[in-house]
Amino acid sequence: MDKIEELLTRGVANIIPSKKELGNLLRSGKKLRVYQGFDPTSPDLHIGHMLGLKKLRQWQDLGHEVIFLIGDFTGMVGDPTGRDKTREPLSREQVLENAKTYKEQAGRIVRFKGKNPVQIKYNSEWLSKLPALEIAKLMSLLTVQQILERDMFRKRIKNDQEISMVEVTYPIMQGYDSVAMNVDVEIGGTDQLFNMMVGRDMMRKIKGKNKFVITTPLLTDASGEKIGKTEGNTIALTDKPEDLFAKLMRLPDEIIGKGFEYLTNVSMSEITEIYTKLKLEKNPIIFKKRLAFEIVKQLNDESSAQKAQEHFEKTVQKKEAPEKMETHTLKKSEERLADILVETKLASSKSDAQRLVEQGGVSIDGTKTIDPNEIIELKNERVIKVGKHRFVKIRSTN
Repeated sequence: MDKIEELLTRGVANIIPSKKELGNLLRSGKKLRVYQGFDPTSPDLHIGHMLGLKKLRQWQDLGHEVIFLIGDFTGMVGDPTGRDKTREPLSREQVLENAKTYKEQAGRIVRFKGKNPVQIKYNSEWLSKLPALEIAKLMSLLTVQQILERDMFRKRIKNDQEISMVEVTYPIMQGYDSVAMNVDVEIGGTDQLFNMMVGRDMMRKIKGKNKFVITTPLLTDASGEKIGKTEGNTIALTDKPEDLFAKLMRLPDEIIGKGFEYLTNVSMSEITEIYTKLKLEKNPIIFKKRLAFEIVKQLNDESSAQKAQEHFEKTVQKKEAPEKMETHTLKKSEERLADILVETKLASSKSDAQRLVEQGGVSIDGTKTIDPNEIIELKNERVIKVGKHRFVKIRSTN
């Protein structure tokens, strides 16, 4: 498979207007301007973003102009895609805080330095400056019927749920990004097709230009639920290697083949063999470990991936405590368990700590506890285990 064919095939759901037309353009040697947008609605880029970032890297490696667009303006508007109710609006300060480390996170996959670096743009550069008359002109390019054709809006109307006018304007704002940057290609998940097609239509009407749209498949389980950012269990690109490996090992077996195809650099010929073996294998853990290894290696390095796999095998498969653990020194000689979990970052909040303990996910020196208010003495070193693989040592300075 040559590089252009792989670019247009691997991890691609659809190309509009056609793969053939874009392929012919690429093989002519023409360099294109390509972008994908990322709304900073949370501080973490996760594996759900990884496929799009890998496509951007492919375009970058082939010498095209690539833009990583941070939707700091559209992030405040709120994308209604996939929502059964209106998003809570985010402030300017919130979106900027969320986006603060996006370059560092995305930089694990794309290059922002060196040869042909990816550009970073913020859509507030143009959207915040649009006068009211210009916005009205943009809105005139769409009809109410077009907007209400969206499946999610039809469902809301059927269920007598509200649709805010802000949500109606979102695809217009996102669509204008293509016009403002004068792009040739936009990449996005299949759930973004409507928004991207609005941008394609705008490009044709305003610029007289044929913008290509490339949709990437969503990483989903057998029930169709998106994987990568689930409530309380985001698989972030910057997770510690041991945590990342363990979270990937908890993914459903049915996504193993797709995970190799969408998220790794393993060759398609080898992936074809993996698909064949998966059909015959009753316990696919060996393939899942290989998948987790490849992803951790890609986001970190081979040594980190090896250590993460060894940690998983020791702590989860063999149920042994690791030889090396994080050590936290606390100021008090005794402290409430829930507070310790928050202070050592084993829990994200006191309510999260309470849930972990009450569900039986916490043990101290090998003994499970179900009381988040238990007072833990810290005169001697203690070992806390959360879940199957997270261990820390705690001691007091007193």
